[in-house]
Amino acid sequence: MEEKNKKSPKPIPTVSELESELKREKYRITYGRTVRSTIYALVIVAAAAVLVAVLLLPVLQIYGGSMSPCLEEGNIVMSVKTSNLKQGDVIAFYYNNKILIKRVIAGPGEWVDIDEDGNVYVNQEKLDESYVKDPSLGDCNIELPYQVPDERYFVMGDHRSVSVDSRNSSVGCVTKDQIVGKIVFRIWPLNELGRLK
Repeated sequence: MEEKNKKSPKPIPTVSELESELKREKYRITYGRTVRSTIYALVIVAAAAVLVAVLLLPVLQIYGGSMSPCLEEGNIVMSVKTSNLKQGDVIAFYYNNKILIKRVIAGPGEWVDIDEDGNVYVNQEKLDESYVKDPSLGDCNIELPYQVPDERYFVMGDHRSVSVDSRNSSVGCVTKDQIVGKIVFRIWPLNELGRLK
C-alpha cells in the first residue's frame, strides 16, 4: 500500500535539455527587452511629433471658400511659426475660438484703400493681385482709407465677395498674438502637394 502512494522521482534533465531551456529563457528575456524598448521609442517619437506639429508646424484643414481659388474646402495645409510676415503671405490666426486663413494685405502703419470695383491700394499703390478671381469691395464697414494700427496686420480672403476679414470691424486687424503661423505647404489633395503659391 505504501509503495503505491510513493511518487516516482522526476527524471534528471540531460545537458542538452538544460542548454535548450537556457536558450529559450534567454530569448524570452531578450524579446521582452526589445519589445519594451521599441514601445518606449515609439512613445517618445510620437510625443516629439505631436509637440512639433502643435508648436512649430501646425497642420490645418480648410473650411469654407473664402480663400478660393488658392485654397479650397477640404485642403490640408501646414503652417510654420514666424514673425517675419510680408504682403501676400497667407496666414492662419485665431478668431472667436476658430482658426481663420487669410492673406496679408498690409502691415503696421500702412494705409489701405479699396475702390468700388474691389481694387486694393496700399500706401496709394495699387496691388497686383493675380490670385484674386473676383475683385469686390465685399463686406466692408470700416472707413477707407484705413491706417493699420501698430503691431497688427490687415488681412483679406482671396474670394473677396464672400470673405469676412479686416474690411469688417467685427474681425478687424490681426495682432501678432493671434497668428498661428504662415501657410507654406499643401499636404492634401495629393495631386496638389507642394509649396503654396
